[in-house]
Amino acid sequence: MRARGWAGIGLAVLLGAAFLKFCVRIVPADAPGPLGSSQPAAADAGPLLIPVAGVPPTALSDTFTQARASGARPHDAIDIMAARGRAVLAAADGRIEKLLWSEEGGRTVYQRSPDQRRIYYYAHLDGYAPGLAEGQAVRRGQRIASVGSTGNADPAAPHLHFAVHEMAPGEAWHGGRPVNPYPLLAKPR
Repeated sequence: MRARGWAGIGLAVLLGAAFLKFCVRIVPADAPGPLGSSQPAAADAGPLLIPVAGVPPTALSDTFTQARASGARPHDAIDIMAARGRAVLAAADGRIEKLLWSEEGGRTVYQRSPDQRRIYYYAHLDGYAPGLAEGQAVRRGQRIASVGSTGNADPAAPHLHFAVHEMAPGEAWHGGRPVNPYPLLAKPR
């Protein structure tokens, strides 16, 4: 009778392991999944991928025209609040144009679109994805960095500062005309 009890327990453990192997997928919260998997339904999203894993359009605020604390300049971007270390994803296909440290933006990424008409700017990053390099092609949804508060960001409020610039042919990575990214990330309500 005792052997039969152990056999039942063994069978239950085996079935449980098989269930976990074939039916359950355990994924870290900040891991980028299949294209768009961490994003809400396409009906709610804009043409660009929200560049922070797991952030829905309803969590975005249009801060494009808000004046900065100094009042000297407009924001010309949106801030996407998220936990430090959360995955920053490429908003679209493109090429890494520049990896740069600046006093204002801290650790930054400049990504140029394949048609050369846009620059996507990601700032206040905690770190770059392993192996990220200037000139590297990236795909929409690929992890490129992690959320932080480097540069002039408040250490108590990690976030991604995300900007989009329209570029003229041959214009340098630091040029362009600011475009409000909010309607490109979320359909206006």
